[in-house]
Amino acid sequence: MKQLNKVAIAVIMLFAFTLSTQAQNENNRWSIFIGANAVDFYPTGKGMAPDYQMSSESFLEDFFNVDEHWNAIASMTTINVGYYVGQDLSVRGAFNFNRISKIGKTEPDSELSYVALDGDLLYSFNRLLNAGRFDPYLGAGVGYYWLDSSGAATFNSTLGLNFQITEKLFFTLETSYKQAFDGGDLDLFQHTAGIKFAFGGKDTDGDGIFDDKDLCPEVPGLEEFDGCPDTDGDGIPDAEDNCPDVAGSPEMNGCPDADGDGIADHEDDCPNEAGTKEFNGCADSDGDGVPNNLDKCLNENGPAENDGCPWPDADGDGVPDKDDLCPEVAGNTQNEGCPEVTEEVQKELNEFAKVINFESGKSRITDYSKNILDTKVIPKLNEYPQAKFIIEGHTDSTGSKKINQRISDERAAAVKEYLQSHGVDQDRLTSKGFGPDKPVASNKTAKGRQENRRVEINLVK
Repeated sequence: MKQLNKVAIAVIMLFAFTLSTQAQNENNRWSIFIGANAVDFYPTGKGMAPDYQMSSESFLEDFFNVDEHWNAIASMTTINVGYYVGQDLSVRGAFNFNRISKIGKTEPDSELSYVALDGDLLYSFNRLLNAGRFDPYLGAGVGYYWLDSSGAATFNSTLGLNFQITEKLFFTLETSYKQAFDGGDLDLFQHTAGIKFAFGGKDTDGDGIFDDKDLCPEVPGLEEFDGCPDTDGDGIPDAEDNCPDVAGSPEMNGCPDADGDGIADHEDDCPNEAGTKEFNGCADSDGDGVPNNLDKCLNENGPAENDGCPWPDADGDGVPDKDDLCPEVAGNTQNEGCPEVTEEVQKELNEFAKVINFESGKSRITDYSKNILDTKVIPKLNEYPQAKFIIEGHTDSTGSKKINQRISDERAAAVKEYLQSHGVDQDRLTSKGFGPDKPVASNKTAKGRQENRRVEINLVK
């Protein structure tokens, strides 16, 4: 067997040496998993003819090449049922389905149906590593897969991770290497992602108190309170505590009064500042009749209709300076005091964008173009802090449309990321590549193709 099989055998030996450990999940013995799988034949290292097109010569070569080698469909393609047998060990049976359009670098004449049945033994490292919500595991087992009418028995080695969302719900990621018993059959990797639901057991809330003795069987609690919780640890059980999530005092029925003004925090609009009942526990520092929690100018008298502030408006655009994002330039209320982006500004931005260049065949921005972005584009965008823009990438029609689309996506994204990394708010920018789909000139001439290879910065209206 290959080296990976030796690792799997070592895992099984590890199971044997850990059987004396404490069980991890006796209250949730059964599990059901539903999700999707992707099948990849290429990085198995078998070097299968012709010219190593069906699988790589080196094990794990091109392992993450999703676009070229992975087979996946947008559907639920995996379901398995597991049972926890104790001592961190589980067994499971799985059914998998997929459509195969790529076997390594080889494309079959037509899509093949992939069906697999697997039985595995899994070992959880959660308790051993004290990993909290994360539950890494290893597994080994056997299975059988069919590609249309042909099939192969496999030895399965598995690496996976469960992430606990709730007590019984988990998100699961897993990779399995399936090595065919017959060396002439195809080995493969199967990658799986989905949701696992655990159930079963006699202690519903998992607090170590059996349901028949638990006065709060659905809520984890303490033995001193017959299984009921004291969430805030103040010695008052939640059922008698008016503030069960925050430690308090018996005098306040379990609620805190942080500022000592005699008003419990949950009824106090200003729980960290002593105040009066007139203002629901808040003070009025400047004496203008607007309590501090509503007063945006604590050291200046102002009317309540202006949140306790005066009404300065330096640029005279009708937007008070406190709300004006461009207080020295007249704008309008729709743009929070900033001016509109005019057609002239839009044209100016795209004139700058025309000279943005990239390294040949790549999405890396040249130093010259970075200087244009720093000195021309970013200052202009900052003049309109409320405006949103889309960075568009375009190419000429030369070469593969798929490659052109990817390059246009990556170049538009590169400009967006550069602008964001140099101070432009990320909420104001989006990017999209259009490949050769939106030419502004003829692709039949060199000049036209040059004009079509461009980046545009356009206002989102």
